[in-house]
Amino acid sequence: QVQLVESGGGLVQPGGSLRLSCAASGSILDFYAMNWYRQAPGKQRELVAQFTTAGSRNYASSVVGRFTISRDVANHTVYLQMNSLKPEDTAVYYCCALGPRAPLWGQGTQVTVSA
Repeated sequence: QVQLVESGGGLVQPGGSLRLSCAASGSILDFYAMNWYRQAPGKQRELVAQFTTAGSRNYASSVVGRFTISRDVANHTVYLQMNSLKPEDTAVYYCCALGPRAPLWGQGTQVTVSA
């Protein structure tokens, strides 16, 4: 079974940038979509960005213009470039692969935006 490993989280000041990576142990084209979710303390997990196999990219309204999802098919990796970060972006960010079976999740990476 394919495994997902996120990296790139950390502490950043408001207005700063981070790039998250999601490395898959197999081809990401085997999935309908590769997604980034996030979950802040006391809140539900929410979809942040999606990259479908067909090449469509979708974003939550709260991150449009600031976050960009991309992929490197050859290296089985999906990225989330996050710019102009705000304190409300603080959360654990999860990579999720949607396929014919149950969704696959990574372990998450913490992003903290604070002065």
